[in-house]
Amino acid sequence: MQELITGAGIFIYPLVFCSVAVVFILAERLCALRRSRVMPQGLFQLILKGERPEGKAAKASVGGRIADFFFTHKPDPEGLKAYASLEVSRLERGLFILEIVIAGAPLLGLLGTVTGLIHVFGNYTASVGAPDASLFVEGIALALTTTMLGLTIALPALVGHTYLLRRIDLLGAELNLAVERLVQITPEA
Repeated sequence: MQELITGAGIFIYPLVFCSVAVVFILAERLCALRRSRVMPQGLFQLILKGERPEGKAAKASVGGRIADFFFTHKPDPEGLKAYASLEVSRLERGLFILEIVIAGAPLLGLLGTVTGLIHVFGNYTASVGAPDASLFVEGIALALTTTMLGLTIALPALVGHTYLLRRIDLLGAELNLAVERLVQITPEA
């Protein structure tokens, strides 16, 4: 582990920042996208029956907030769909940071690779020839370590990002079904 930290040179700082951001966002979004936080099964059944959810369920989840908005404000269908779209877009909060890390971590690794190779070949001269072996090893270590770390960070971020997007799509489809059901009923005056 010490070799990774010293081998990555100054690039270890942004790479560690990227990895911490990935872990934080994945954990936060996995927690926020639980069924109980988006559309609990009981709430979904109430909406399908055209009944108003009462109590804590009415505001504790995304579906509950949409239903509460419908029954409280009695919007037209387009207004309800706009509000539901806003709620669904909030499910994607923070995912843009994962996209930045997915693209940025390998580029940081590539930058470290180029820097390491410049470090290696910048010490070659026509009069002296091969540089000191320790400088050569240090440059190659920087090149390989940063590439490996950049890819090691980007791959789990890509998998997590893809999973979260799929989860949001599935939950969004369920929310859209609930919105369509709400559009079909007439709220009480």
